[in-house]
Amino acid sequence: MQVRVYVALKKTVLDPQGQAIQAALARQGHAVDAVRQGKFFELELAAVTAEAARREAETIARDVLSNPVIEEFRVVLPEAGSQ
Repeated sequence: MQVRVYVALKKTVLDPQGQAIQAALARQGHAVDAVRQGKFFELELAAVTAEAARREAETIARDVLSNPVIEEFRVVLPEAGSQ
């Protein structure tokens, strides 16, 4: 089952890369109020149910893909259309 995991810095954590992107966009004439950058992972899991896939992806995201001190994550099951 395919699962997507989005990882980004928590809103309370400074995002210098996002700020640099925002500044570059402003120099090009784009009116962007804020930019936050993050990571995207697409996993193919052997789980047989959506709930099992979600639990497995959340464990992987918490233990491997993110730093829970400064990052947050979101798991999306595209087939189910849920987040």
